[in-house]
Amino acid sequence: MPSRHTAFQTLPVVDVSGLRSADAAQRQATAASLGQAAREAGFLYVTGHGVPAACITALLATAKAYFDQPQAAKMANYIGHSSNHSGYVPQGEEQFYGAKPDLKECYDLGFDCAPQVPRRPMLGSNQWPAMPGFRQSVEAYYQAVFSLSQDLFRGFALALGLEEDRFTREITTPPSQLRMIHYPWQPDLPPDRPGIGAHTDYECFTILLPTCDGLEVENGAGQWIDAPVLPGAFVINIGDMMQVLSNGRYVATTHRVRKVDQERWSFPMFCALDYDTVIAPLPELLSPGERPLHAPVVCGDHLYAQTLQTFSYLKARLARGELALPPGAHQLGSFGHGGARTGNDMEASA
Repeated sequence: MPSRHTAFQTLPVVDVSGLRSADAAQRQATAASLGQAAREAGFLYVTGHGVPAACITALLATAKAYFDQPQAAKMANYIGHSSNHSGYVPQGEEQFYGAKPDLKECYDLGFDCAPQVPRRPMLGSNQWPAMPGFRQSVEAYYQAVFSLSQDLFRGFALALGLEEDRFTREITTPPSQLRMIHYPWQPDLPPDRPGIGAHTDYECFTILLPTCDGLEVENGAGQWIDAPVLPGAFVINIGDMMQVLSNGRYVATTHRVRKVDQERWSFPMFCALDYDTVIAPLPELLSPGERPLHAPVVCGDHLYAQTLQTFSYLKARLARGELALPPGAHQLGSFGHGGARTGNDMEASA
């Protein structure tokens, strides 16, 4: 589909503190600014987010201590040991669109579900390292950013002319994932070797906290635009599912991380609806005669399908026939304004 984004050269900045106002008019005005930034760029900075600075400081200290461990200690919590895709991700584990493996290591965590919640491939109890303080600081950050995500879901609903709780009433135990990402500085690599290849995010939107520059965003003219760190702000970007729900009013924005010139940490929170939620163009948004641009997908199935095609340990199980793509699975890169170039719907494996 053609890009709906403008040829922006910098990312818009939106103060979202008004989304928590008791004044409905103030919430609506803030939502209008949020919606405009989402339509025109699909990437923006948010200030006034309410996440405590101490929470961010503790998360960064924990990440640095964890990734500074010997490789063997980190691999004790290898993601391939989990049943719900949580744990340590070594360098080279992920690969987008047939590109070279990413130059990063991660620790992936999801919504930590109670035992009575049905387990799914992307939902369950987290694999927690034994490192003292790790779980406490990471859970505190997850909860703070999860609260921000609820504000943003309400804001996007208002911006689209929907009931304010249109999205949040479908969020109880979502497969919303927090990634703790470490980009080691490797000065001998060629300058065109990216930290992470060009892609769109799978979920509704992402709340990103980076520690230094390196993020690049593709604008509506197909140009790569730097998205430098803005102190005190989070970066928000539209993902695949919001593109589907809004019937293309918001488009997932392609982005990448170039080769970094210093050690870099990045903490994206990928915000989704509940696992079994059917992601389809919302009927409230369709004007008379307007056709849906996307076929329905199940939230958890879409996340699982994309993950199966990205991570080496899952691709190996898929190739051996131990796992199968869910029905209606999409190829990687099927969304965003580059989706027409990189793939369309694919049939699921038997």
